[in-house]
Amino acid sequence: MAIESLRGAYGQTLLKLGRENPDLVVLDADLAKSTQTMAFAKEFAGRFIDMGLSEQDMISTAAGIALTGKTVFASSFCAFLVGRVFDQIRQSVCYNQANVKLVGTHAGLGVGEDGATHQALEDVALTRSLPGIRIIVPADAVETALAVEYAAATPGPFFIRLTRNNLRTLFGPEHRFVLGKAPLLRDGDDIALVAMGAMVEKALQAADILAARKISAAVIDFSSIQPLDGEILSRYAEKTGRIVTIEDHSVHGGLGGACAEFLSQHHPVKMKIMGMDNQFGRSGKPEDLYAYFKLTAADIAGAGEELLARP
Repeated sequence: MAIESLRGAYGQTLLKLGRENPDLVVLDADLAKSTQTMAFAKEFAGRFIDMGLSEQDMISTAAGIALTGKTVFASSFCAFLVGRVFDQIRQSVCYNQANVKLVGTHAGLGVGEDGATHQALEDVALTRSLPGIRIIVPADAVETALAVEYAAATPGPFFIRLTRNNLRTLFGPEHRFVLGKAPLLRDGDDIALVAMGAMVEKALQAADILAARKISAAVIDFSSIQPLDGEILSRYAEKTGRIVTIEDHSVHGGLGGACAEFLSQHHPVKMKIMGMDNQFGRSGKPEDLYAYFKLTAADIAGAGEELLARP
């Protein structure tokens, strides 16, 4: 399996969409090289606006352009796109149901050496609190391209969360992204590993570790965080009786919180929520950080075993 850049897939998909849709506009915040919107800017200079280091202005401007009938993509690092701009996202984008697609790159611990200030670990929690916004966290480059195409074709606000680090390709060309549906990557009877983004590959690796220990683990890719796939969540809660959620994000308000909120009302079940627990990140190589914060495949497998042993 190839290892590919999610940001690269985003940039190339924008370029493709720009050629197909003359009403597509892209905004960036002086980070076009990092977010990979620079290819669009080069070919469609008249439909690209670099707002500089001013994410608040960028989102207000994006909403205004969208309300004239355009489809607008606005990009920056996740830490700045959401954390710095919550008021504008709430008031200008979501309240007006403006056709703005927020694409945040450099999410989570995968930012690595840039450290805690740049490692967005609260962005899903913030955006999940807002009515009417769809939230997508792709697991690979294939899913990224499909999610960007889906968002472009669907009116209203979207937040797409991308990693800085390249991820192993998990899906083939036949894959189709459906909002509100979580692909089952591996079936299992004893426990379900529910993951998003960079953690999906690690969940698959954990399932291999558990299989060697005679434990059958299902792996589900929850790329659609809002809306959530309650049907598959209920099905595997009933089938296995145990759910482990894994996210490169705070355990407060993220994937685990969304699953716990749903299951507590529809199918209460034993759960373990893995992620960042009341802490900021730190500077280091991504894989070293995943090990430090106990988010490796071995840690996930260990959490699964502990949950199975829980009375």
